[in-house]
Amino acid sequence: MKQLKHKKLWLSLIIIVLLVCVIFTGAGYYFFKMACVPGPKSFLGSSSETLKKSDPLYKEKMWFKKTAKQKWYMQSADNQYKLVANYIPAADSNKTVIILPGYMNTKEDMAEYDALFHEMGYNTLTPDPRAQGKSEGKYIGYGWPEKDDVKKWINLVLKRKGSQQQIVVYGLSMGAATAMMTSGLKLPGQVKAFIEDCGYTSVKDEIEHEAEALYNMPSFPRFPLVEILSGINRIKVGYFMKDASSIKQLHKNHRPMFFIHGSHDTFVPTKMVYHNYLATKGPKQLWVAPNSKHADSFADHPKEYRKRIASFLKDYVK
Repeated sequence: MKQLKHKKLWLSLIIIVLLVCVIFTGAGYYFFKMACVPGPKSFLGSSSETLKKSDPLYKEKMWFKKTAKQKWYMQSADNQYKLVANYIPAADSNKTVIILPGYMNTKEDMAEYDALFHEMGYNTLTPDPRAQGKSEGKYIGYGWPEKDDVKKWINLVLKRKGSQQQIVVYGLSMGAATAMMTSGLKLPGQVKAFIEDCGYTSVKDEIEHEAEALYNMPSFPRFPLVEILSGINRIKVGYFMKDASSIKQLHKNHRPMFFIHGSHDTFVPTKMVYHNYLATKGPKQLWVAPNSKHADSFADHPKEYRKRIASFLKDYVK
C-alpha cells in the first residue's frame, strides 16, 4: 500500500513537471513569434506618420522623397534570401556609407540619415535587413546573421564602385547592434569607421530587458522563458541569443567607432552604451544626447548630431 502511494506521488510529480514544461515551451514559442517573426508589432506603435513641416527633419525627409534611388540586389550571406537596398550616388565621391535600419524598419525609414550623409558628400547604400521591407527572410536576426550580409554589401560596393572607395558603416537601434557586430569581422581595409546610435549590448540582454519592461515579468518566469526562447531561436535562426553579443564583437574591433545614445532611452537602456564603449579596442568617441529617447537624438539635436558626426569622420575619411 505504501509503495503504491509513492508511485502515485511520483506519477503526480512527473505530470506536473511535464505540464510546466509544456506551458513554458508554449510561452517560449509565443514570445519567439512576437520577437522574431516579422509582422505588425503592437509595442512599436504606428509608423504611418504624415510628414509635417513642423518635423525638425522635414527638409531631409522631403529631399529623400524627391531623390532618385537605384535598387541594388544581393543574395544573403547564406544564399537563402534575396536582399534589396537603395543606393543614392553623390557627385564624383569616393566615400560610401552603409546605413543599417532598426527593428522592423525599412530603408525608406532611414530617409533623414540618407540625407544627412549625402549632404556630407557620401554615396549612401541602405539595405532592407533580411525579413524586413522588400528583403526576403523568415526571421528577424537582431543583427547576428545580418552582420554577414553587411560584410557582403561592403564587398559589393568595392566590386561595383572600385577599390578606392572609403566605407563607413552607420546603424540605428538594431542596425547599430548590427554595425557593432560587423565590426568584429575580418573586413577590407577600405572600411574606415563605424557609427552606432542606440544599439544594445547583446540580443539576450535586450530580450530580457523588454520582457521586464513590456510585460512586467519578474526574474521568474523571465529567466527560464528567455532561455527557452533562445533555444527555439537556435533551432529556427541558428544561434543562441547570448552568443549574439555586440560586446564580444567589439573586443575584436580596432577601427574607429562613434557611440551615440539618448540619455532618456528606455527601449535600449542608456547604460548599455557605456558597456559597448568600453569594449571596443579602436579609437572611439561617445555622445549621450541630452533628454533624448530611443532613436530620437538626430530629431532632437539635428545641428549637434550633424556636427559631431562630421567632426568624428574627418579624422578617418579623406
